Amino acid sequence: MSDTSASLRRKMLGAGDLLTVVSTMKVMAAANIVQYEKSVAALGDYYRTVEIGLCACLRQRELSARVVERKKTSVAGAIVFGSDQGLVGQFNDTVTDYAAEILAARPDNPVIWAVGERVHARLVAAGLSPVDLFPVPNSVKAITPLVMKILMASEKRRNKGEISELNLFYHHQTSGTAYAPVSQRLLPLDETWRQNLLKLPWPTKTLPEVMGDNSATLQALIRSYLFVSIFRACAESLASENASRLAAMQRAEKNISELLDELTGNFHRLRQSGIDEELFDVIAGFEALNENENAGHCPKQNR
Repeated sequence: MSDTSASLRRKMLGAGDLLTVVSTMKVMAAANIVQYEKSVAALGDYYRTVEIGLCACLRQRELSARVVERKKTSVAGAIVFGSDQGLVGQFNDTVTDYAAEILAARPDNPVIWAVGERVHARLVAAGLSPVDLFPVPNSVKAITPLVMKILMASEKRRNKGEISELNLFYHHQTSGTAYAPVSQRLLPLDETWRQNLLKLPWPTKTLPEVMGDNSATLQALIRSYLFVSIFRACAESLASENASRLAAMQRAEKNISELLDELTGNFHRLRQSGIDEELFDVIAGFEALNENENAGHCPKQNR
C-alpha cells in the first residue's frame, strides 16, 4: 500500500507542476496575441493612409514605366511565414501545404524565403528549397528589422531580374484561436494594382494635390506600402501562432486536469481502502482481546 500511495502522490505532484507550466504558457500566449493584434489594428490606419496617398499621386499623374514594373520574367518570389517553436499544432504544415499547392501550379521555379526554422524544414520536405531562412521575431519591436532584411533581399533579386513577383503566405487569425492560411501578391505594381487604387473613394470633397516632386513622393509611398504589407503579414502570422499555441495549451490543461482528478480519486480511494483495512484490523484485534478476557473470567465448574 505504501509504495502504491507514494507512486500516486508523485504522479499527482508531477501533474500539478505540469499544469502550472501549461497555465503559465497559456497566459503568455494570450498576452502575446493581444500585443500582435494591437499592432495589426494600428497598422490598419497607417495602411489606409498610405493607400490614400498613393491614390492621390496616381490621380494627379500617370504612373511612369519606372514605377509600374513590367513583367520581364515569370519567376515568382514567395515569403512563407512559419514558426521557430513547437506546441503550435498543424500551424507550419497548414501554411506549407497552402503555399506548395499554389506555387506548384506555376511553370517557373519560385524563389522562396522562409521565416522560421520549422516551416523551412516543411518546405524542404515538400520539395521547395528556400534560398534563405529568417528567424521569427519574438516581439513587435523585432518585426521591423526582419521586414527590412526581407525588403533588401527581395530588392536585390528584383534588381538582378531574377524575380518578377513577390507573394506573401501566412496565417490570418479568423476568430478566437481559429486561423487560416492566406496569400497576398505585393508585386508587380502593374496596371491592375493601379486601377484598384484609383477605385478607392476619396474621403473628402476636396480634390487631392501632391506638393513637391510627385515621383519622389510616389516612390516613398510605394516603399511604405511594401513595408507595411510585410509587417502586417508577419504580425498576423505571430498572432495566429500564439493562437494555435493557446489552443494547444487549453487542450493540454484540460487533459492534465482530467488526469489529475483521476489520480486524486484513485489516491483517495486507495487511502480510504487502507484506512478501512486498518480499522478492520483494530476491530478484529479488539474482538479477539475481548474473547480472551471473557474466557479468562469464566466461572469454574463444581466437581
